[in-house]
This record gives sequence, C-alpha cells and structure tokens, in this order.
Amino acid sequence: MQTLIFATNNQHKVQEIQSLVGPDFNIIPLKDAGIDIDIPEPHDTLQENAAEKANTIFNLTSKNCFSEDTGLEIEALNGAPGVNSARYAGEDRDFQANIDKVLLNLEGVANRNAQFRTVICLLWEDGLKGIQTYYFEGICKGKIAIKMHGEKGFGYDPIFIPDGANKSFAEMTMDEKNKFSHRQKAVTKLFEFLRAQR
Repeated sequence: MQTLIFATNNQHKVQEIQSLVGPDFNIIPLKDAGIDIDIPEPHDTLQENAAEKANTIFNLTSKNCFSEDTGLEIEALNGAPGVNSARYAGEDRDFQANIDKVLLNLEGVANRNAQFRTVICLLWEDGLKGIQTYYFEGICKGKIAIKMHGEKGFGYDPIFIPDGANKSFAEMTMDEKNKFSHRQKAVTKLFEFLRAQR
C-alpha cells in the first residue's frame, strides 16, 4: 500500500477521498504526518492555491503529496465566492455565515446555476525526471437551493443540488454524493494516473 500525504487538516475531505481510492493507497492528513501548520491560500486561482499547499508540504517532507482547492462558482454572482469560498463571510471560515451570505445575495434571483470546481495538485518524485507537478480538475454543475437542506457533508453542501439529483449534497450518503462529486471526478483522474505509474 502506498502512502500519500494530503495537504489538509479537513477530516471530512480525507474520509471522502479515502472512500474513493479504496485499499490501494493510504491517505494521511497533515496531522498524521506530524505537520501542524495552517498553509496560506493567497492566490487568485484554485490552481495556484493548490500548488502553494502541495509545494509547502513537499518542501517540509520531501515526500509525494497532493493538495486540492475547491470553489463554489455561482453564475449570478459572477463566479463568486470562487477562490474565496472558505472565507466568503470572513477570515474565520464560518460556513454557516458563508451559506447565509450566499442565500442573501441570491434573494429574489431566478438564476440559481452554480458549479463546484476542484483542482488537485500532485507533487510526484518520478525517477530520472525528478519532482514533477501534475494537475487534475473536476466539476459538478448544479443549482443553489432557496434554503438549507440536510445535515450531512460540510461547507456549502446543504444549499447545493447537483444536476440530475433532487436533493442537496447534505442529504446524500457518501456513496450518493460520490456519483456527482466534483472532488470525486478530480480524485478519479489523480488515482488513475497514480495506478498507471506503478
């Protein structure tokens, strides 16, 4: 089994990704790798923020690692909150406040189209080629609900209804969510690549 450091302290994300990759890989968060830092996300794009996190962890550990950055992009809000999704209502990353702000900004707005977009950055030691950087993207299109539904998941899950579903991510089991998930799509691409390297 191959161990990969996932540059996050979000246990929900770790569980979600481990459920997708199965027993071939052991995904460990920063805490289990003995790293206790909060990596800044200072950039204007998901790709740059993902690269910042992956490079920070690789420089600390010299081990293969990956990171991801995910944004909720709402059509009527010109793509906001986007790269600022975690801090949309302030620096304290209060997702209830973030959800409240989204719902307030969309009050009376007919166009509820939105998408979740995940970008994964992998830093991989590739023999003679040395350290290589790879990116993988996943998108889930959907709509923003009028109010919150469900208590599962995390982040904006209670107000996001993916296309082809009649309930929010927060009302779904992990298996149901994985059928639609933006993160699942990016992770699938990542681990298809990794399995091809073995």
